[in-house]
Amino acid sequence: MTVRDLLLTLRTRWRIVVATMLVVVAATAYLTLQIQPVYQSSSRVYLLANNQTESTNVYNMPAAELATVIQVATSPIVLDPVREQLGVGPGTMLQVQASRSGDTPLIDVTVRAHDPQVAADAATAVPQQLAAVARNFSPMLQMSGSAVSAETVVPAAVPGRPVEPDPERNLALGALAGLLLGVAFALARQALDQRVRGTADVEAISDRPVLSTIPMRKADDAHSIYLELDPFGPQAEAVRQLRTNMMFVDVTTGKHSFVISSTLPGEGKTTTAVNLALAMSDAGTKVLLIDADLRHPSVGTTLGLEGGVGLTTVLLGDADVHDVVQPWGGNNLHVLTAGEVPPNPSELLGSSKMHELFERLSEQYDFILVDTPPVLPVTDAMVIEKLTGGMLMVVASGETRKRHVSEAMRVLETTGTHVAGFVLTKAPAQPSAYYSYYGGEHASTRPDGPRKRKRRQGKRDKRMSKSRPHAEAAASARAERAVDGGEALEFRSRARQRLDRRNGSG
Repeated sequence: MTVRDLLLTLRTRWRIVVATMLVVVAATAYLTLQIQPVYQSSSRVYLLANNQTESTNVYNMPAAELATVIQVATSPIVLDPVREQLGVGPGTMLQVQASRSGDTPLIDVTVRAHDPQVAADAATAVPQQLAAVARNFSPMLQMSGSAVSAETVVPAAVPGRPVEPDPERNLALGALAGLLLGVAFALARQALDQRVRGTADVEAISDRPVLSTIPMRKADDAHSIYLELDPFGPQAEAVRQLRTNMMFVDVTTGKHSFVISSTLPGEGKTTTAVNLALAMSDAGTKVLLIDADLRHPSVGTTLGLEGGVGLTTVLLGDADVHDVVQPWGGNNLHVLTAGEVPPNPSELLGSSKMHELFERLSEQYDFILVDTPPVLPVTDAMVIEKLTGGMLMVVASGETRKRHVSEAMRVLETTGTHVAGFVLTKAPAQPSAYYSYYGGEHASTRPDGPRKRKRRQGKRDKRMSKSRPHAEAAASARAERAVDGGEALEFRSRARQRLDRRNGSG
């Protein structure tokens, strides 16, 4: 994994990192509160050996005897009398450490206890008790008849705060541990994640380009016409980008037609086909959108058109194609719905009549888009692709699994299907400079001064004046579709009359 992959993973799964860190910090805080505080107090003393003629420091003793005396300070011989003196029970914490202070003739005594007063009193009492029993562990002192006394150099003080636990240190360590654990969880989740999340996942599976990434609109249903709902939104702009890239791809094929499919249902292929067809028609291209998904047709439903007669009606010879093609939104976009669902979709799509019909339509329209069933369940898309310039694969971000894309590409490669590129749909919405320019939902709401607000208002007025022609064009398109609705009624009436005459003659 590269540094770029690591940063991308952390950016995508930062919630896991933050949540893990907060849980660890909370657990650390809870455990810290449960720990009984420990207080520490220290004293420094000077041991003297006194006899009738002189007073000498006990450091004149042999090193072995001195080490023994210091070790006695932590033994029950000293601690039991101290406990009895302070009234501390045997089960109560009382930790004592005694050591020589460097090369000086001084002894440091450190005591830890749960009570600060007990710690200070014990740090004072332990050296005195040690002096009382030191003679018993030193042959030199016994031979000289000397008594040992402890002279306090640094008295023990009552501690004001505990040495354990240390909340600041514990929380800092907890935050660090939580951060590392969260990063580990995020990397593990990324490694185990089998869903396509971005263009990098698609590029790792296939060498075909990702022609566009269409962000998700949470407020819309599954069949959204982006160019009508929000002409200046990021979805509409992504579709226009797809239109431009498709024009470049079409230069290499020269057939001016593409199949739009996906690995499995529900990835947005029909929505992509409808919006792409509308974007191409807006550019002045005469476009035909064919609903060749004869198993679950949805183009007619999405566009609000009659779907009872269409492609299957023409292939069965019950109507002429000019009688069933329906205009939508103006003069450039025409739609051939699926018609009635047949029992043999693959045979119909692979028939010679379909081949002849497609050649005939290719001469009459500048561009043809064909919405087909998904690749993995059935072979309809591969059959239609042979008539077109290639296939546009739609992949849903966060839904499509990588293994399904790999399996679909293997199937397409086996059948010799040419994949022109991919479209990544349902991608997480990202703020864009284009959308913010038109004052969309991602525009900045940062408060500014009066001058900046005035300048921004002036720019907004200019944008409104520029966008007014677009609004008028949209209103005109809606009026034309209202007229088209009447044409659709007349179209259905003519189609039904032809079917009745044909059935009557049969």
